[in-house]
Amino acid sequence: MRLRFLFFPILFLCSSLYGQYLRSPNQVLDLGISAGASQQALSLSYSHLHGFGKKKNFRVGYGLRFSYNWGSNKDFVTAPAELTSGKTGLGVIFSENIPENFDTLRFSSYGIGSLNLSIHLNYRINPKFEVEFNIDAVGFSFGIDRDARYETTRNNQWSSVQSAHPTAFNLLLTSDNDLGSLNSELMLRYWPNPRIGVRAGATFIFAEYTTEQTLYKDNDRFRNKALMGLFGFSYRLFNPDTL
Repeated sequence: MRLRFLFFPILFLCSSLYGQYLRSPNQVLDLGISAGASQQALSLSYSHLHGFGKKKNFRVGYGLRFSYNWGSNKDFVTAPAELTSGKTGLGVIFSENIPENFDTLRFSSYGIGSLNLSIHLNYRINPKFEVEFNIDAVGFSFGIDRDARYETTRNNQWSSVQSAHPTAFNLLLTSDNDLGSLNSELMLRYWPNPRIGVRAGATFIFAEYTTEQTLYKDNDRFRNKALMGLFGFSYRLFNPDTL
């Protein structure tokens, strides 16, 4: 009998907390379209932010993002940090590249889909405007195998055709230490009404392929880095009356 009396208050409390969670104005769906030189990206993401400070204008959160990045006549170069700069760790950010270690995979066309957990840093300037930086943290990628021309400055500009597939595992580690395909955004969002928003800014994408064969210095990972313009729409998952 006592358990029955305890059950209903606990159920009521859980329902109340869950309802508040669903009505949180800090849950957002985003659609993004990015374009650069002969390549594009499409993204669909969900984020949930948690405010800090007295006015809770500074917000940190998490999310889930699907991205699809595609293009034509693009070069993917040697990816691992131990080859591109001769070191790993945070020092990669400040180290110079080693050009003689770079080889190239040249794709006539490519396409990589990815699904990643993301990290979000957001600052609300006022109820209408906010600025945000977000970046993928961990996830996986997929796509069809593609043939690409492998080119190297060694052995008298030797080249061959290699088969490659999107690197399956994605992980944010810092600069060239990163693995796989990762998306990041820096953008300004405007809310003309409490529910619908528009956003614009920049997208920076790491896209990565793995070759079927290991090549120079046992490397099989090749990366393309792309900075593109971003435009998109946002939708708040809450009742506007609760704002």
